[in-house]
Amino acid sequence: MEKTVKTRDLAEVDAEIKAAKEALENVHGKETEVYARIVGYYRAVRNWNKGKAEEFKHRKMFSVDNVPEAMPQDAAEKEKVSAPVKTAAGDLHYDFFFRQTCPNCPPVKAYMADLSVSGKSINVDTKEGLAQAAAKGVFAAPTVIVYNENGKEVARAHNVQELSAIFEPVALAV
Repeated sequence: MEKTVKTRDLAEVDAEIKAAKEALENVHGKETEVYARIVGYYRAVRNWNKGKAEEFKHRKMFSVDNVPEAMPQDAAEKEKVSAPVKTAAGDLHYDFFFRQTCPNCPPVKAYMADLSVSGKSINVDTKEGLAQAAAKGVFAAPTVIVYNENGKEVARAHNVQELSAIFEPVALAV
């Protein structure tokens, strides 16, 4: 098999180059739509009314350079979570809301069983348990509501870590 090689003369090549340059000079794409977020939602810039344009003029630009490296010390102290302070664990009691199919309930149940705090377990799969949970604003299982000796709610927890934050300071105080 022989290959045939097409040869072109210099005039044909120059004509192709000239046609390509003309095509590049007359390229017209689609109009680009620019969106910007000023207040609340993104909107096409060309659809802005006078109010949006005015908001854009008065916008505040935030710079990472002006952000402090760490939170001020007094603000950090205000945000610390305070666990209920009791002199004895006997002053507390709890309601433990659980479901039979809940994968996170067994560790919480085991943790509560190891405590020397009295309480009751409420199955929210039952009609009565669901009614009690709704009355106390429980929307997730597991939930443990801790009450003081007066019956006032002092803490809520949904996992073992939250429970240990509540009960370990109590155990240390005893």
